[in-house]
Amino acid sequence: MRATRIESAFTHGATIREDGRVVCDMYLAGGKAPKDSKGEWDLYKILRTIPAQDVTIPLAESTCPLVKR
Repeated sequence: MRATRIESAFTHGATIREDGRVVCDMYLAGGKAPKDSKGEWDLYKILRTIPAQDVTIPLAESTCPLVKR
């Protein structure tokens, strides 16, 4: 299962690390002004993508007992 990349509405190309943590990019979003919205659910705009390695603690710092050292 850890070798499988996860594709869903919430994650694109996510992986599962040795400690069981799902690692994926995160998104910084901002709210749209009503005049910029094109529909009822058009509320946010993606300001930037934050790479997975910047939002996940390194595996070497994990305290999970599943991690083999």
